[in-house]
Amino acid sequence: MIIFKEAGSITRHLQEQQSGGVPVGFVPTMGALHAGHLSLVTTVKNDGGLSVCSIFVNPTQFNNATDFARYPITVAADIQLLENAGCDVLFLPDVAQIYPDGTILSSPYHLGYLETVLEGKYRPGHFQGVCQVVHRLLDIIQPNRLYLGSKDYQQCMVIRKLVELKQLAVEVIACPTLRETDGLAMSSRNMRLDASARQKATAIYATLMYIRQQVQPGPLDLLLQTAGHQLAAQGFEVDYVAIADARSLQLYTHWDGNTPLVALIAATIGGIRLIDNMVL
Repeated sequence: MIIFKEAGSITRHLQEQQSGGVPVGFVPTMGALHAGHLSLVTTVKNDGGLSVCSIFVNPTQFNNATDFARYPITVAADIQLLENAGCDVLFLPDVAQIYPDGTILSSPYHLGYLETVLEGKYRPGHFQGVCQVVHRLLDIIQPNRLYLGSKDYQQCMVIRKLVELKQLAVEVIACPTLRETDGLAMSSRNMRLDASARQKATAIYATLMYIRQQVQPGPLDLLLQTAGHQLAAQGFEVDYVAIADARSLQLYTHWDGNTPLVALIAATIGGIRLIDNMVL
């Protein structure tokens, strides 16, 4: 695995690879890697591309300074995991490489409805920061394909919107969420859970399964209310339990029985905020 820390150097290297007919598959991360990240690298390789991963904890997408300060940094272990997974190239920049002109966003991304609901509502400014860093990384890496994990369902939709807005020549591929054996969605934040919170965290998956089993055409209010109560009973502080159109993220309180749906949850346990979703 080749490690680059300078934007210009990795851009030149990847352009040389692409000029030889090698497609580039890109997996952006903030480190603290787990099997979910590594599965994306494996997917890139299975698709026949040069696997490129980045590790950069982006300050502009944290609307909570404490959350940013506490984000786990495990670079040495991450490098070893990527080498073991057969990753070809790692981009390991500092803030100056990503934001040479400073972190202030000069022009906002017009994300519309997507930025007003769920994560957009509870984390104002978050998706502007996501678009800011992804746009910059795509400019540096210039990949043929961008691989994302579906655990961040709304974020995947936001990044597709970014690609559309900026007319970027990259294919966005959302890969299935990887879960622990007890159903908990793999996440870098999981390593911050203490033993008690880790045990209780499985209630999110159980609640999503409950929604999937119980959802019926007609009113959804009672189902959503019951699901929220289930989480609260386990000690969660619930931001939202929602059912939405899987294609547009339009929130539903009544289902026609035909529209494809996704259930989404954000809740905090032991001071750690977790998100998950399930296509119904």
